[in-house]
Amino acid sequence: MLVLTVFTFGLYAQNVPDALAEYRIGNYERAVQICRDEIAENANNLESHVVICWSLIRLNRFEEALRYARTGRAINRFDVRITQILGEVHYNLGMNNEALAFLQEYASAAPEGQRIDQVYYLMGEIYIRQGKFRYADIALSTAVHWMPNNAAWWVRLGFTRENASDLTGAREAYEYALTLNSQLTDARRGIDRIRQNMGIR
Repeated sequence: MLVLTVFTFGLYAQNVPDALAEYRIGNYERAVQICRDEIAENANNLESHVVICWSLIRLNRFEEALRYARTGRAINRFDVRITQILGEVHYNLGMNNEALAFLQEYASAAPEGQRIDQVYYLMGEIYIRQGKFRYADIALSTAVHWMPNNAAWWVRLGFTRENASDLTGAREAYEYALTLNSQLTDARRGIDRIRQNMGIR
């Protein structure tokens, strides 16, 4: 009887939908549906709110993600995953000041958090939008500190420094990007512009 019970429980466990597992393999629509079902069963399920937001962001459904993120924030004001999600969603909706506030809150609460690299990258992009290139330099330098092999981020750092008139620093960033990916035309063009501005052939 005990063996049968264990076997039955094992079959049940295998059949329980796992939203996080679906998210991790890229089945975002399926993850959204599972989370919706879980939230309908338990409106205070914070994990479901987190995973549905991650999935909706991947699907570029930012307004919908914002609604679930706000509900998640009401469930737990201090969950750093929800804080980061709110920052990213506001960023994608073009709401720069709101995004920056949430991203800075995440960086303060979780200075070595799982998504700290992405947080600083988004902060850098917001400062670029605002024309605050010195601040963008600091944010993007921190982002590449946490993820040094992201060639695209090094290009953005080069662009930021170039616009801040730090041509030497910009060239170094562009050159490092090319060591990671020699096919980056934006980095090559950046170096060409800098050489022209510095009178170097």
